[in-house]
Amino acid sequence: MQQFAIIGLSSFGSYLAKGLVNKNCQVLAIDNNEEKIEEIKPFVHEAVIADATEKDTLASLGLKDMDVVVVSLGDKIDSSILVTLYLKEFGVKNIIVKALSEDHGRILQKLGATKVIFPERDLALKLAGSLGSPNVLDYLPLAPGYSIIELAPPPGFVGKTLRELDLRKKFGVQVIVIKGLVPEKVILVPTPEYIIKDSDILVTLGKNEDLDKIQNLK
Repeated sequence: MQQFAIIGLSSFGSYLAKGLVNKNCQVLAIDNNEEKIEEIKPFVHEAVIADATEKDTLASLGLKDMDVVVVSLGDKIDSSILVTLYLKEFGVKNIIVKALSEDHGRILQKLGATKVIFPERDLALKLAGSLGSPNVLDYLPLAPGYSIIELAPPPGFVGKTLRELDLRKKFGVQVIVIKGLVPEKVILVPTPEYIIKDSDILVTLGKNEDLDKIQNLK
């Protein structure tokens, strides 16, 4: 089971925590607001009242072993910068931080954030693309228990063809799109002879439990 820590229970942080739990992830929620902690407690594995900007307090939470730590401190730019710096010093491997502006994002990247996100901007751009060029994925009704996810290929997939991997037979999932990053391209309904590269992103359809098996491959 993947372990996530979410620092800051803004609307984004709270929805993310509940969404991850629904994906069978273990979630530790952290905020200095007691009311927010009480609200999230029924939905997560652990909820802690703590001021993440206090270095010793943050260190005591043992976040180094988390798979991902998400920093979502609302409009507290200085706080998110400080917390990101501390997490990097503690050796946290994957740090995702919500940014409020391009300059804020650049500072976070320089501090070592693994990924910087702009939720409102990214959602607006996605909606614009959907409205301007409707994509079938936006309208595809999925049965309960099924999902479409983007997946970085596990090391054992790299250098093999889709035919060799035979994911439908072995795992019950189907690769429906491949997003190539180097060079940048999108391949709809890839052929069985397509060779997976480590820079590819696999858009995969299947049952949630089968997709979880793929995601947990080493």
